[in-house]
Amino acid sequence: MTRHIRHAGLFCALLLVALLLNAARVQVVQAPAYDGHPANRRPEIARYEGPRGDILVGGRPVTGSQDTREHLRYERTYADGPMYAPVTGFASQLYGTTLLEHTEDGVLSGSHPMLAPFPLWNDFTRARNAGGDVVTTLAPAAQRAAYRGLAGRKGAVAALEPSTGRILALVSAPSYDPQPLSGNGAAAARAWKRLNADRDRPMLNRAVRQTYPPGSTFKIVTLAAALDAGLVTDLDEPTDSPDPYRLPSTRTRLSNDSKGCADASVREAFVFSCNTVFAQLGVEVGVPGMTAAARAFGFNDTALRIPFAVARSTFDTSLDQAQLALSSIGQYNTRATPLQMAMVAAAVANGGQMREPYLVERTTRPGGSTLATAGSRAIRQAMSPATAARLRGLMRGVVKSGTGRNAAIRGAKVGGKTGTAQHGIGNSGTPYAWFVSWAQGDRDLQPRVAVAVVVEDADANRGDISGGGDAAPIARAVMEAALKSRDRLPGS
Repeated sequence: MTRHIRHAGLFCALLLVALLLNAARVQVVQAPAYDGHPANRRPEIARYEGPRGDILVGGRPVTGSQDTREHLRYERTYADGPMYAPVTGFASQLYGTTLLEHTEDGVLSGSHPMLAPFPLWNDFTRARNAGGDVVTTLAPAAQRAAYRGLAGRKGAVAALEPSTGRILALVSAPSYDPQPLSGNGAAAARAWKRLNADRDRPMLNRAVRQTYPPGSTFKIVTLAAALDAGLVTDLDEPTDSPDPYRLPSTRTRLSNDSKGCADASVREAFVFSCNTVFAQLGVEVGVPGMTAAARAFGFNDTALRIPFAVARSTFDTSLDQAQLALSSIGQYNTRATPLQMAMVAAAVANGGQMREPYLVERTTRPGGSTLATAGSRAIRQAMSPATAARLRGLMRGVVKSGTGRNAAIRGAKVGGKTGTAQHGIGNSGTPYAWFVSWAQGDRDLQPRVAVAVVVEDADANRGDISGGGDAAPIARAVMEAALKSRDRLPGS
C-alpha cells in the first residue's frame, strides 16, 4: 500500500513539474508570439489603461489624456493642437504615433525599461509603469509668433538658438488638429480620410520633411566657400561680372531682378542679391569646393534627427559648369528644408560653428525626477570664424539697406538674406519666398536666435513676390518674440 502511495505521489510531482515547465514555456518562450498575435488585444488594452505622459512646452503640458471608460480607456488630447502638431505629431489608437509621440513613445507610454523600479522587473510582472514626460526646447512666444505669421498661408518656420542648437520654434502651415485622430471609432476614421484627401497636405511637416529650392539664401554658402578658398579678399572691389551672364558652354543667359549688378562688388551683390555675380563665383569655386562647403553646412546629410528624422537637404555633386552656376544661387537640384536653412543662419551667427539641432531638453519620470537629458553638441565647423564675421556684416547690410529691411528690429542687431526661388516646369510655379536671419539683443553678447521662413503661396502678384516682402516680416516677429521672451528654456 505504501509503495502505491509513493508511486502516486511521484506521479503527481511529475505532473506538477510538467505544469510548471509548460507555464514557463508559455510565459517566457512563447510570450512574444502571443503578444504579437492579431487576436490578442491585451497589450493594446494595457497600453491605454492608464493616462499617457505629457509633452511640455515652456513648463506647460500641450498634451493630455481623456478617460473614455471604454476598453481602450484613455485617449490623447491636445492643447493648441494645430500650433504644436509639427512637433508633437499624433498618438492614435487606430493609426499609431508620429513625430515626438513616436520617437518618445517609450517614455510617454511607460514602456521604457528605465521607468521600471528594478531591472527586468516588467519582463516578469508584465506590468506597465505610468508614463513619463518629455520637456521640449520650444519657446512658446516664438512658436506662437511663427504660427500667427503663417496664418492663412502655406509654408514653414524653423528657429534655433545658435550657441546651443536648441529648436525654439517649428511651425508648418497649413496644420491640423491631432485630437480627432486619437480615438478608434468612426470619427477618427473620417478625420483620417479627410486629412489625407486634403490637397494642401496639412499633415506634411514642411519645416523638416519638405525640401525647397533655397534660392538666393544659398548665396551664404557660396560666399562662405569663396571666402574660405581665398577667391574673394576685398568685399568692396568691383567684380568682372557681366549682366546678363552667359552660363558656361550654353547660350542661356542669366539675368538679375535688381539693377546695377554688372561688375558689382561682392558686398553690393550680396545686399541686392545679384544672381550673375554669385553664379560666376560658384563656377570659380568649382564643383569640389562647392560640394565640400555644402556638406560642411549639412547638405547631403542623411543622419540628421531632432529626434525624429529630418529630410535630406541636397546639393548635387555631379554637375557641369552651367548646372554649378545655377546650383550656386540655390536653383537647379539644390534643395533644403527650412530647418537646414535655419542651421545655415545659425552657423554664421555662431562664428562658423554648427551645433546639432535638438528638440527634447530632457525626459522625466512620473514623479518629476530626470530620466535623461540632452546636451549641446558641435557637429562641424562650417566656415572659418573670420568668414563668419564677414558674413554677419554682409547680412546686417541686407537688413539695414538692402532687400531685408522689413526684418529690422529697433534696439537689436539683425542680419538676414532674402531669397525668391523659382520652381515648376519652365519656372511656371509661384515662386517661393525665403528669408533667413539672426538677431542679437542690445544686451546680448552673441546672437540669440536664427530663423528660416519659407512662404509657398505669397499673397502678391508673381512679379512682386519676394523674401523681403513676404517672409521677412514673419521672421522679424519670431525674432522679436525670442528676444523679448520671458519664457525660461529648460536648462538655460
